[in-house]
This record gives sequence, structure tokens and C-alpha cells, in this order.
Amino acid sequence: MVRQWQQLFYEHRYSNTIYNRNPDFVKIAEGMGVSGFSATRPEEIRKTIEAALKVPGPALVDFRIPQGALVLPMVPPGGSI
Repeated sequence: MVRQWQQLFYEHRYSNTIYNRNPDFVKIAEGMGVSGFSATRPEEIRKTIEAALKVPGPALVDFRIPQGALVLPMVPPGGSI
């Protein structure tokens, strides 16, 4: 969401929000004994959340979205929920 603020409110002046590679969060979670799930397309969201909720104990869900995607709802600078 920081990148989104930089895009919408700070004239596309990006700082520390451009990542060419991310770690595999599912593998990190599994390495710590936590069930990990990943969704890359909108149609996978419901199924992935349902699978994570069926797991006894903690679960991590990694939602992969395009770098330029806008995430809503959003609270603008100085705004409140």
C-alpha cells in the first residue's frame, strides 16, 4: 500500500517499494511449522482462504498481486476509517 500512496499522492516518486524478487513466503512458513498457501489469481482467493481456515493452528496465505495493482479500501494521507 505504500507504493500505492506514492503512485496516487506523491507523483509516482517511488522509494523502497520496487521489488524484483520476493522470498517464497509459503516455504518460509512451512520451514517454521506453519501451513502456507498462495493465491495468484482472483478466482483462487475463496478456495485458498477456505483451505487455510481448515488447518488446525496458524496458517499463512500469500496473495500475489501485480506490482501496479491498486488495493482497496484505502485510507488516504490524513484520512481515517
